[in-house]
Amino acid sequence: MQRYDWLKEIRRLDPETDFLRIYRTTATYEFPWDIARALELALYRTYAVPSIGRLLAETAELTDRSQKRYDDTALLLDSVVEHGFDSDDGRTAIRRINQMHRAYDISNDDMRYVLCTFVVMPKRWIDSYGWRRLSEHETRATTAYYRTLGRHMGIREVPGTFADFERCLDDYEAARFGWDEDARRVSDATLDLMASWYPAPLAPLVRGASKALLDDSLLRAFRYERPKPATRAVVHGALRLRAKAVRLLTPRRTPHYARQNPEIKGYPTGFRISELGTFPQQGAQGCPVPRPVPGPGPAQP
Repeated sequence: MQRYDWLKEIRRLDPETDFLRIYRTTATYEFPWDIARALELALYRTYAVPSIGRLLAETAELTDRSQKRYDDTALLLDSVVEHGFDSDDGRTAIRRINQMHRAYDISNDDMRYVLCTFVVMPKRWIDSYGWRRLSEHETRATTAYYRTLGRHMGIREVPGTFADFERCLDDYEAARFGWDEDARRVSDATLDLMASWYPAPLAPLVRGASKALLDDSLLRAFRYERPKPATRAVVHGALRLRAKAVRLLTPRRTPHYARQNPEIKGYPTGFRISELGTFPQQGAQGCPVPRPVPGPGPAQP
């Protein structure tokens, strides 16, 4: 195979009907490492919306059980990519996601915003740090894939095009990003989790490099000190140097899924999709907003 053979295959497909095949090829053959990093950043961004970050802190899933929450989120989302929307495993993953969300009063606006991050952030990351830019076919297929996921999750008024997703994300962040002390705790715990994946002496460097990738709106929302320009230059330069090196590699011949990532720590002997996540009905909390407890209804005759 030649370096651009997968892209040639993608361009022979229809992004509106073959979106799963295209997105799976992009995410597991062309950019598995980049997609993983971009989705981490996508979810991280959501903490800067106080209605999400503050109540994520209340569940303690991202502060007390960070690794499990990271693992379960990545594995559930990736199960749909690997097996498809109509497979037993894909339906099980979506059912688990929906069961967790239905246990809490999460606004449609917040759900739609999180979906927007899944569409927009990977393209922005890959266009900046990938070994090539994302093609128009891939962008359209990614948009169609997450429109479909949004429909399966019951999200209303899902944007139609990538430009619509991007506009929705930017407008929501401009209106909603803000300081919240509890959201800052979630952010700190996430940076600590990422640092824990490396040898302890490297932890400060990992935290510094992670903050160097945050834009000014995130830094302001979490009240982090702005990284020095030299630090940002080194981090961004290292990622672009990596991209040049990856461009010289032969194309991947086997897919790489999230379950194969070294950052997934909690299931060394395997997992069952039906057992991933949290089960609020059993007393565990795991999603952003606790559902209000209804008061007693009128007496029945």
